[in-house]
Amino acid sequence: MKAYEIQQFGIENLALVERDEPNITESEVLVKFHAASLNYRDLLMIEGAYNPRLKMPLVPFSDGAGSVVAVGDAVTKWKIGDRVMPIFMQGWIDGEVSFEKARTALGGDRDGVLREFGAFDESGLVRIPDHFSFEEAATLPCAAVTAYHALFESGRLHPSNTVLLQGTGGVSIFALQLASVYGARTIITSSSNEKLQRAKELGADDLINYKEREDWDKVVLELTEKRGVDHVIEVGGAGTLQKSLNAVKMGGHIAVIGVLAGKGEFSMVPIFMKAVKMQGLFVGSRQMFEQMNLLLCQHYHLKPIIDKTFEFGEVKDALNYMKAGAHFGKIVVKF
Repeated sequence: MKAYEIQQFGIENLALVERDEPNITESEVLVKFHAASLNYRDLLMIEGAYNPRLKMPLVPFSDGAGSVVAVGDAVTKWKIGDRVMPIFMQGWIDGEVSFEKARTALGGDRDGVLREFGAFDESGLVRIPDHFSFEEAATLPCAAVTAYHALFESGRLHPSNTVLLQGTGGVSIFALQLASVYGARTIITSSSNEKLQRAKELGADDLINYKEREDWDKVVLELTEKRGVDHVIEVGGAGTLQKSLNAVKMGGHIAVIGVLAGKGEFSMVPIFMKAVKMQGLFVGSRQMFEQMNLLLCQHYHLKPIIDKTFEFGEVKDALNYMKAGAHFGKIVVKF
């Protein structure tokens, strides 16, 4: 089978290789992949910024969708022909995350999905919603589950809440869609007025161009009558955290997810002076994934936003496109 491997760091060094098709044990399922999607983590992994001590060779990418082509003798959950997605952490079924569960993440500690076939324990898969294509389903395992976790599990979102979303990447756009369909007020930031208008079409209530208003935290306070927002989907990291702390309300919630804005300094004082609940999130469990899928099925019109689709042989182009930061929503690779 064809597969991509990280043999040395760098997009230009990503290698397309031939591997043996995986053998399955009695409790495993063989999945033929039809699509994968990119996350910023994948780019960092390939460039060596995520884990400089990465064990190589490694098949990258955590998010994929495909069909079951073989099942082990003890498998009861799946049959040949089922459409499935592997969960991000193969060992995190439910409950709290742990070091042991975190060490089962695809495209990091275990081979990912950028290959034609993959073998997975039957517990490490979820069913694709019937109204989703393989390309749409491939966007869900990391970005969508992270957004769901941030809003509903960590944030306990209420329809009366206001949510601040940073940028228009995969997690932020999924969070915008989920919060909007739930009835919450949404404020979104971007450096592009064109992207902001697209976000408005998806349900964003308030738009902030952070290039035009570098003091976007003050704008948020103006929009909320100085109260601040209930939730912040923090994808910038240290570079934006200070302004997020300024923009969140007393007792508000910040879901710390990404590091897109790079380095920066912030004061710890607002965290305790404003009694802020700040939680780092590392995707979510299979149980969260399945609960999110139920929500997606209840809101049939809610579909992933795919910015651009690349062919399997164009993976390096897809990674460079992500690196340029021009995308709105998700980037997909079609097998």
